[in-house]
Amino acid sequence: MDVELRDIHKTFGKVRANVGIRLHVPAGTIQGILGENGAGKSTLMKVLSGFIHADQGAILLDGRPVVIHSPADAIRAGIGMLHQDPLDFPPMRVIDNFVMARGGSLFPGRAAARRDLKKLAAQFGFALDPDAYVDSLTVGERQQLEIVRLLWLGARVLIFDEPTTGISAAQKERLFAALRLLADQDKTVLFVSHKLEDVEGLCDRVVVLRQGYLVGEARPPYTTRQLVEMMFGKAISIGKRVPCAVGETSLRLRNLSVEDYRLKVRGVNLAVRAGEVIGLAGMEGSGQGLFMRAVAGLLRTTGGRISLDGRNLTGRSHLVSKRHGVAFLPASRLEEGLVPGLDLTEHFVLAEKKGGFFIDWEGGRALAEERIAEFNIRGTPASHVEALSGGNQQRALLALLRVSLRLLLLEHPTRGLDIESTIYIWSKLKERCGQGTSILFVSSDLEEILQYSDRVLVFFNGRVSPPLEAAEMNTDRLGELIGGKGWPEEEWVEEMTADG
Repeated sequence: MDVELRDIHKTFGKVRANVGIRLHVPAGTIQGILGENGAGKSTLMKVLSGFIHADQGAILLDGRPVVIHSPADAIRAGIGMLHQDPLDFPPMRVIDNFVMARGGSLFPGRAAARRDLKKLAAQFGFALDPDAYVDSLTVGERQQLEIVRLLWLGARVLIFDEPTTGISAAQKERLFAALRLLADQDKTVLFVSHKLEDVEGLCDRVVVLRQGYLVGEARPPYTTRQLVEMMFGKAISIGKRVPCAVGETSLRLRNLSVEDYRLKVRGVNLAVRAGEVIGLAGMEGSGQGLFMRAVAGLLRTTGGRISLDGRNLTGRSHLVSKRHGVAFLPASRLEEGLVPGLDLTEHFVLAEKKGGFFIDWEGGRALAEERIAEFNIRGTPASHVEALSGGNQQRALLALLRVSLRLLLLEHPTRGLDIESTIYIWSKLKERCGQGTSILFVSSDLEEILQYSDRVLVFFNGRVSPPLEAAEMNTDRLGELIGGKGWPEEEWVEEMTADG
């Protein structure tokens, strides 16, 4: 389906999210939409998919003007959008999520729907069990479910908003293969991203947005420097790897074990020094999430000991861990990290230590303004968190962390952030390291793991490597270990030293 956007304008108060955007995308094209956080990418796609209404402008499909008031209107017109956070119901089964958006009968034909689900999934090489519960799926599998559901509903234009955020390299390869197959079927794919390597490796053409304006376009062969300069108006370098000076051992794990109904992580021994950064690498679902939540006090361990600064925190709650200087930042922003319906001021008031019986709203607004400026959040103290872009939600989560911490546990800390924001956020995290905070972080970006870690733990199907020196690793070697290659037949000898 041929898609054309003409003179699209959209403002939110004083924020000009889209200013006179004009874009034409022929059928069978994978169109990249590139831009920094807050550039207006997601806003433009939400206008096209009916989630918000443009203040001005027109949408044409196959040359005919259409009026889209809602996502239901959009899907009837053949437009479907896959959001950064999948729009599904985790407590329900795959087949239930698959059929619930189809109108008509109160009791849809599940046998036919099951056959359609399996047929569509097989077409793209997806392994989706209709009877599995969605909360047992990885983020990549939830994306696969959404793709086949949108196709079943008749989508011929598919919008992907930052789809590689939070998925493994193998899942990304599978996703890209599916998108190329969609284009071969004459579907139109709009691929929204801030990741240059994803756009360069996938897209037939690219347009760049900056501060609400469409500032340029490019076709292969792409020049990274040119795309970066269009995104930010200047050249940006990630810089050299700079390790922090480390102190005495602060966190010690002895024979730590944790499990759920799917996976067991056993016998982890680790000593982390004050100011040290440990990167946790592995395919999604390999055990790093269980490990992080056990250390944070969110999951009860099945064995071993956790101590911080000599205090035994084994079996203690997350609230007790927080009192001793532990903070945990989850990957799912709106499900676990932020509270939809509350504005930024209310979040900062909740995050700070209480003083007295009454809430200091004026102080809360002042703190919100200070942190908004410090973390370059595109919003105001009165902005509700669900109205922020994904990248700005991530900045808000980081801004809510208390100043004095002993241990910081982060799941995908730069998820959804552009290059400039990533560099800035890590500069702030490294400042914390300089103050003696130890950091453990999960990332699916191998280059991020190697750039910012002092040491790396690799997770594979519940197995955990001993700490590996990041300076001695490369992405090829790390990728092999993540994929289960190069592991010795005998178990590695786990770390048992006093200093790590």
